Amino acid sequence: MSEAERAAPSGARADGKRKAIVEAALLAFLTEGFDVSMDRIAAAAGVSKVTVYNHFDSKENLFRAVVSGQLHDALSVVEQLVESRLGDSDDVRDELIKACRAWVTALTVPDMMALRTLVVAESKRFPELGETWLEHGPNRLHAVFATALTRLGQRGVLDIPDVELAVLQLSGLVLSPNLVYGAYGRTPAKKLADRLIVAGVDMFLSYYGVE
Repeated sequence: MSEAERAAPSGARADGKRKAIVEAALLAFLTEGFDVSMDRIAAAAGVSKVTVYNHFDSKENLFRAVVSGQLHDALSVVEQLVESRLGDSDDVRDELIKACRAWVTALTVPDMMALRTLVVAESKRFPELGETWLEHGPNRLHAVFATALTRLGQRGVLDIPDVELAVLQLSGLVLSPNLVYGAYGRTPAKKLADRLIVAGVDMFLSYYGVE
């Protein structure tokens, strides 16, 4: 964290301005791309450019705040479902399908898909943007799934020798098709997306389930 971020304004009024800046930045990045000027973002937020820089010392750090905030909001519901229900569930298939549906829904809404595409496009110039996405997206949620799957293994419901690998496999089955096709502007139709989730969970459980 930079000195400028540590010295960012605090208090209710400052928090309100920060929220306005982040919301304006999200819209600006999605409509004009990463090269949008800080002047445009400041004008959209109704603050001065100085105020923007008081909160964020660079456009890269502002973009990182946008990404982390969007992922936090989108994945909180999924995280809660997995943490509160999956590990101790008596109907693992049903709970895993529910969690995966929430997971896919959270990451395939148009704004989230557009933001992900922008992160991928800018990661060559600014690798830290990709690292922010990984930290607040896959790494965060995969750890939550790993904890629940470990618990199911401890209960003797599943037999998973490598939990980290298993989470990546689950993601590949239920989420990756949506992200691959979504990158070209064509996410699978809703019915197909749900079939992928249900079939993916069934394949996962057929491999790791204990008979």
